[in-house]
Amino acid sequence: MATTRAALTEEDIRTLVKGATPDERAAAAHKLCRNLDRLPLTDDDRTLAAEILRIMAADAAELVRRALAVTLRESSLVPRDVALRLARDVESVALPMLAFSPAFTDEDLAEIVRLGGPVRQLAIAKRPRLGRKVTEAIAEHGAQRAVSTACANDEADFSERSLQRVVDRFEQSEKVLAAVAFRQALPLSVTERLIGLVSDQVREHLVTHHALSPQTALELAVASGERATVDLVDQAGRAADIKSFVAHLAKGGRLTPSLLLRGLAQGHMTFFEWGLAELAGVPHHRTWLMIHDAGPLGLRAIYERAGLPARLFPAFRAAVDTFHSMEFDGGARDRERFQERMMQRFLTQPQAAAREDVDYLIEKMDQLSRSARKEAEKVTA
Repeated sequence: MATTRAALTEEDIRTLVKGATPDERAAAAHKLCRNLDRLPLTDDDRTLAAEILRIMAADAAELVRRALAVTLRESSLVPRDVALRLARDVESVALPMLAFSPAFTDEDLAEIVRLGGPVRQLAIAKRPRLGRKVTEAIAEHGAQRAVSTACANDEADFSERSLQRVVDRFEQSEKVLAAVAFRQALPLSVTERLIGLVSDQVREHLVTHHALSPQTALELAVASGERATVDLVDQAGRAADIKSFVAHLAKGGRLTPSLLLRGLAQGHMTFFEWGLAELAGVPHHRTWLMIHDAGPLGLRAIYERAGLPARLFPAFRAAVDTFHSMEFDGGARDRERFQERMMQRFLTQPQAAAREDVDYLIEKMDQLSRSARKEAEKVTA
């Protein structure tokens, strides 16, 4: 307790308890909180500090309670009972605690979301981390602004069920739907539901950043009049079940030589392997061996069995050789840089790719370059 007592003079303690004006008591409270938060405390120190904080939390002056809430909003020193008392206080006192304090349990925060009203909900939605109990409460009871803020918070852990509930409640809200769509990761069911609800711009983001089912990808790729259609090569690169994706493309007549070449030239080797296996009717492991480990004739043999056109074989051969000659560098944007280098090398080698495929790859390379420039500008801004 000596450490704690050293944080304040006797005059400070007297002022805190018996100060004539709220301003005097608030100044003493701020000094105490600041010093306590900086000092190493023993268990006895913490017990004494907790009692002093309870005195502050019960002070009649809002200035004193606010000094406590603001100064110790991120501190582990605040006891849970004090944090809960402050959470029920006026907004100027409650909001700093609700937005940051580690004293609350997820159950506490979920209950406050249910009963606390839109302003308190919004403060909780902005917290650095939100567990599933809290996001479930926000999805079910949150006002629109709190829900859109929580959905835009990628440290908020939403279950698939909670995201579906958000879409149920806010199907007409562009702001909420966009916040869901721009999350870093989305369950497939949520992505596909959003496709039919959001604007063209948001739909474009969904189909270029999140995987779709083979059925939806194919429907969007061939739909007439759609302004935001899906790139099947990009979707193949993101597909969790590439075997099913390829089989669906083949069933719909979309597993074409052009699509395989475009995918391979961007470094989507797994897509190419499964594509050849599907077309040739050969198990994937045998196809893999013929592409990668059967000498110069293995690729030609599986290529011909797949029924791909002879005129395009030099282009596929060049793409496979280019892939084998390259490695990922392990840095940031590793995949994007690999794809860009892969396409550059492929396009500068003699090959017989169709003009439309070359144009497509050049455009994809330009997109990667533009994306890299934007990321660099963000870093230097």
